[in-house]
Amino acid sequence: MAARKNGGSSTCIVEPIELTDVSQYLKQPKEAKLAQSPPSLHISETRASEQDRIENSDPVENLPSPTTHAAEKLERWNTPRTNLWRSMAAFWSFVVMGSNDAAYGALIPYLQQYYNLTFVVISLVFLSPLVGYTASALLNNAIHLKYGQRGVAIIAPSCHLIAYIVIALHPPYPVLVVIFMIAGFGNGLADAAWNAWMGNMANPNEILGFLHAFYGLGAVLSPLIATTMITKGDRLPWYYFYYVMISMAAIELGTSIWTFWTATGAVFRANNPRTTDTKDNRMKEALVRLPYARVTWICALFLLGYVGIEVALGGWIVKFMLEVRDGSEFASGMTATGFWMGLTVGRIVLGFVTPKLGEKLAIAIYLPLTMALELVFWLVPQFYVSAVAVALQGFFIGPLFPAAIVAATKLLPRHLHVSAIGFAAAFGGSGAAILPFAVGAIAQAKGVQVLQPIILAFLGVILGLWFCLPRIHRKEE
Repeated sequence: MAARKNGGSSTCIVEPIELTDVSQYLKQPKEAKLAQSPPSLHISETRASEQDRIENSDPVENLPSPTTHAAEKLERWNTPRTNLWRSMAAFWSFVVMGSNDAAYGALIPYLQQYYNLTFVVISLVFLSPLVGYTASALLNNAIHLKYGQRGVAIIAPSCHLIAYIVIALHPPYPVLVVIFMIAGFGNGLADAAWNAWMGNMANPNEILGFLHAFYGLGAVLSPLIATTMITKGDRLPWYYFYYVMISMAAIELGTSIWTFWTATGAVFRANNPRTTDTKDNRMKEALVRLPYARVTWICALFLLGYVGIEVALGGWIVKFMLEVRDGSEFASGMTATGFWMGLTVGRIVLGFVTPKLGEKLAIAIYLPLTMALELVFWLVPQFYVSAVAVALQGFFIGPLFPAAIVAATKLLPRHLHVSAIGFAAAFGGSGAAILPFAVGAIAQAKGVQVLQPIILAFLGVILGLWFCLPRIHRKEE
């Protein structure tokens, strides 16, 4: 606009001027806006800077939160095609994890004899993975944001492989305790990642039932192989079993890297945008901010109790059957196999029953039935009755972990699934360390028969925790 003199008067005359597109400046940082250079010199630099910022940070920390969402089509275990191979890799990872956890029960009598240890000291093999599980609970969300599922696919199997190589060398017992921490970290990381991923799929009870059934499959095979290697044939030393675990972990590493290589941090951040307007990071929102913190902590404590019960039963049942029920070495080892077999079948069969009843009601039925079977196990001093009772306990507690994960996905927004469910799964995994260690410590003074009242008490505790969850209506987004 220009002002000109027109005779004795001043007239405002509007002249057309050329407009310049300055939209790119809206995305530039303040420092770029102050620069006086022509815009053409900065366009490529600005775009590169913007792209770099998005790739190396959680975009939800810097962008406004969306207030509306288009309904998204849920992934399936075999759709898109890549998910088929990724699901197979996750299934195998859970076979390794189940083999890892169940091996303790079959090997403890021989570890105790080999290292000449008391109940309390030998129980440290249960407690030491707690450090790894705790670390994985805290780091899981950060690993996903920076490296995506590819990071988990590399780190978790590598931890397994390193740990099993060292254990196969049968080092001094203190080294063995430390190395189980690394195995615990690998377990916690994979447990958290694959549970959170599959919990968001269509038909989550069924698919998680199969995922955890593969954990049970590993837990069935592990004591069977270990017991057979040690008690039959050439009566091999206990550490020969870990040559089997080395080969399994090597397969896990190869398949996980191959299938999840393209699942980078950028992909994860794009697929999991924030749906709330808080400025807290995702982990803090899941653990501190109500109402989501309530769900996270109840699920975490429920899973801690459940996993503790599962591993304490599977871990100490052989010792119990040997000393209290006077079973033979092989028959007692097969009792552990029966427990894990019941757990595996229960996860597959009841995985189809649970969604029909609803997670809240289903677990409220399964847990009292398990408590009744625990009373039979405890109060009827017959070897075969105890063997059947513990196998049926495995059947009814099998669906508890998958059902808790599905409940969490329905009660929490999607952007908190990895942080909250990952934390709950990894924190819950630490129950595999705490409760079995407590049983061993008390057994040192009172005998291994304390296993039964402790298990019964914890079944009652997790039933109470389950009732503390909010009503489950539908998945919140």
